[in-house]
Amino acid sequence: MSNVCHFGWYELMTPDTAAATAFYSAVVGWQARDSGMPGQSYTILSANGADVAGAMGMVPGAPPCWTGYIAVPSVDDYVGKVTAAGGSVQRPPEDIPGVGRFAVVADPQGAVFILFTPNAGMTRPTIAPYTPGHVGWHELHAGDGVSAFAFYSALFGWTRVNAVDMGPMGTYQTFGEGDAVFGGMMTKPDGAPGPCWRYYFTVDGINAAIGRVNAVGGQVVFGPMEVPGGGFVANCIDPQGAAFSMVGPA
Repeated sequence: MSNVCHFGWYELMTPDTAAATAFYSAVVGWQARDSGMPGQSYTILSANGADVAGAMGMVPGAPPCWTGYIAVPSVDDYVGKVTAAGGSVQRPPEDIPGVGRFAVVADPQGAVFILFTPNAGMTRPTIAPYTPGHVGWHELHAGDGVSAFAFYSALFGWTRVNAVDMGPMGTYQTFGEGDAVFGGMMTKPDGAPGPCWRYYFTVDGINAAIGRVNAVGGQVVFGPMEVPGGGFVANCIDPQGAAFSMVGPA
């Protein structure tokens, strides 16, 4: 059994859940349904019958944003590992009845992510890489890419794959498990937002998806740009202010 921990869920905090889910349904093609969780409004977003993400209202003081969940054997143990390595706890471990246990944490440079341990017997379907409607890439804009990689590799078992020289922007370090690559890290440019994680939703065609973003009130702030491997990416902001990215063929 692999000791590598993986992203397995994604969550949108937004001031208008209905409008946001309508936007992503139009752009990414997700289907939306209420989770049925008692006492809380939580929308499940799915692609072709497979659940991908959730959307919920705002937490006071937090901006609209996407956050990723990383599945770990024990949330409580990993909270200790995060803090021992210089990270911080934003929300202590808490149970989600019938689902699992989670904690909101940040790496030593301030990028936020969520630790999650599912209840026994819960399984997630295996999705082929770059399946439309699913997250195809995870990207960390770090205060310092080298020390950030050291933190995450020690914590989750991620290994270096390729280092891409981006000239004045520095090195883009891809990471994964063995030959499977699922993300990249870089030192963010001076003045850029962050440190933060960005999540790339796979679309069936980047140009058509950009057209949909513009048509339903979103904003494209970068791209399309070709990336190694022949795909194209675009960075966007949804109408409620949350940043997201897309990846796909031209």
